[in-house]
Amino acid sequence: MKQNWHTDNPLACPMVAAFNAIGGKWKPIILHMLSEGTMRFGEMKKNIPPVSQKMLTQQLRELEADGVVLRKVYAEVPPRVEYSLTPRGRALQPVLRDLYAWGETLAP
Repeated sequence: MKQNWHTDNPLACPMVAAFNAIGGKWKPIILHMLSEGTMRFGEMKKNIPPVSQKMLTQQLRELEADGVVLRKVYAEVPPRVEYSLTPRGRALQPVLRDLYAWGETLAP
């Protein structure tokens, strides 16, 4: 018999795990931008003006910890840091495209 995630243990539901990894105010925007290609921190900050540097850093660290975003540091002066999607993150691209299309139907 198939386990009913919603009643047996709602917190063990795969949907909860997914939204814990990519949910929130800024993570979907970050993932959408990175789905277009590798970006540096400053580029992301410039493209999301309302986000603070601290919050962007925190969100990127969480996405990195969840294995969705790769952070690559180059040994240069000044240091250059680039962010890109991991294979796990790239697997989200169809979902992100669908969410974007759905969001377009909601926009005024």
